[in-house]
Amino acid sequence: MTGKRAAKKSRIPEFATREEEAAFWDTHDISDYWDELRPARGRFAKQLSEGITVRLDPETLARLRSLASEMGIGPTTLARIWILEHLRHMPTSPVVERTAGALKIHKPPLTAEQLRESAERAMAEEAVHRMGE
Repeated sequence: MTGKRAAKKSRIPEFATREEEAAFWDTHDISDYWDELRPARGRFAKQLSEGITVRLDPETLARLRSLASEMGIGPTTLARIWILEHLRHMPTSPVVERTAGALKIHKPPLTAEQLRESAERAMAEEAVHRMGE
């Protein structure tokens, strides 16, 4: 005897399609195969940096939950998708562009107070510009 065990043949067959595999598991109990299963590795998104709270009336929240359920995702995921899509398609205003520009050119980065002041200056300049039109 060489000390190596002979590989035990799996009782779980090879499947040609997902449908074939689904049909197998519809008629078999997975607990009968624990000894043949092994952990799977998965990759997950990194932790999102921050969260916000959005308050919705009960009817709106119920509709959001219903739509998300129909899509097979959670309501917060659906809300995040919609927000990102909306922001992606929204033209940036001069205020946003100038505030973002202020962020990019300052080393070290601006403090929250400096950023607020930059945004306020840009909004005031935009208001003056609009009044002159």
